[in-house]
Amino acid sequence: MTGTTKIKAKDRDAVIQSLRAGVVPRSGQHLIQVGRLREIEAVKNDIERIGEGSSAIRFVIGEYGSGKTFFLSLVRAIALEKKLVTAHADLTPDRRLHASGGQARSLYAELMRNVSTRTKPDGGALAGVVEKFVTSAMTEARDREVNTEVVIRERLSHLSEMVGGYDFAEVIAAYWRGHDNGDELLKSHAVRWLRGEYSTKTEARKDLGVRTIIDDSNFYDQLKLFAQLVRLVGYSGFLVCLDELVNLYKLANTQARKSNYEQILRIFNDSLQGTAVGLGFMLGGTPEFLMDTRKGLYSYEALQSRLAQNTFAINGLVDYSSPVLRLMNLSPEDFFLLLSKIRDVYALGDAEKYLIDDEGITTFMAHCSKKVGDAYFRTPRNTITAFINLLAVLEQNPQVQLSDLITGIQIQPEMNSDLLPLPDEETQAEPVLAGPQTTIVNEVNEDDDLAAFKL
Repeated sequence: MTGTTKIKAKDRDAVIQSLRAGVVPRSGQHLIQVGRLREIEAVKNDIERIGEGSSAIRFVIGEYGSGKTFFLSLVRAIALEKKLVTAHADLTPDRRLHASGGQARSLYAELMRNVSTRTKPDGGALAGVVEKFVTSAMTEARDREVNTEVVIRERLSHLSEMVGGYDFAEVIAAYWRGHDNGDELLKSHAVRWLRGEYSTKTEARKDLGVRTIIDDSNFYDQLKLFAQLVRLVGYSGFLVCLDELVNLYKLANTQARKSNYEQILRIFNDSLQGTAVGLGFMLGGTPEFLMDTRKGLYSYEALQSRLAQNTFAINGLVDYSSPVLRLMNLSPEDFFLLLSKIRDVYALGDAEKYLIDDEGITTFMAHCSKKVGDAYFRTPRNTITAFINLLAVLEQNPQVQLSDLITGIQIQPEMNSDLLPLPDEETQAEPVLAGPQTTIVNEVNEDDDLAAFKL
């Protein structure tokens, strides 16, 4: 029930400022979470399997602006509470699952920058994970009265059977030597290697004495090795969240798309066959990315057969055990509750400070429904931004009537830029536009395509 729990100003500002900018809050998601209960239960089961040493993969599919990014952020928060280590990144033209020009290594480096733990949920936890491993090895070495490096190599000995495992273990040992000798530069070199920031083998050999580096060809193998390390430290597992996979769909070069889809197939097979221990993937994309038989995942026959919808899940029936998790649309009731929660956060949880009553929210929703149709709650990002801008104007202009503001909202069509193809050096393609989507807007911000509410 809203209006009963006080909310800290910093939590309020973090949520409101993020939503107003059209991005997912880094914290406080629980304050505005509505619906998606069965979807959340499904991914909780995935997280439990990862924590038990198994693996999991989910394709989180939803319309443009439907809340995929928020859902993935919420999943990460749940995983952290379950003692998993998480990492997340958005795919971009310069960050892909498969490439030959450094884009896959760039994706790996972004993931490693965003490694998070429960005590460090905003990223930058990679060095802390390695430090924790070394510290636990030191404790065991003292108990056994042996050299710490002996313990480290024993713990990592099984990694030699994995691709890149030998050099991975050597880098961890190098970190220990830097720790033992007070050599901060050596520790820095080790962390830099683990982050995928070495671009040449020569430099890595000079600094660390290893023969390989993390590059486009082995970044997925390195994720599997890192999953092994976090379990040795004492964490339950490693969850990787990748969003904006529509950027693979937008690749104009057919072979580039196919190579990336082959990498997805490899990850998918490893996850279902249990060869990736303690490692999970959450992949966010649009329905076009999944189902387009010309450029989407369904264009790759092996993936289409594995990801096809359960033929019995029709007429409102669902299958949450499927690898594809389709985010159900928010109902109008859910959306009313969401706006109520945003109102509550805006007022710091104090019902006395509400700027709009329940009837006002209903009026706002009715206007949106009349002007925009059902899209206002199915793809709610811009509507939420408009609502927060409305609250801001009401707060700063107490003489203004709500009815005057609502009737002043302007409506214009918005194109889904997610489906514009990316040209590459080999092939140029004509843009393919999705059908127009109507959204509550006054003006379009070219930086983030989000609506701004103005008097």
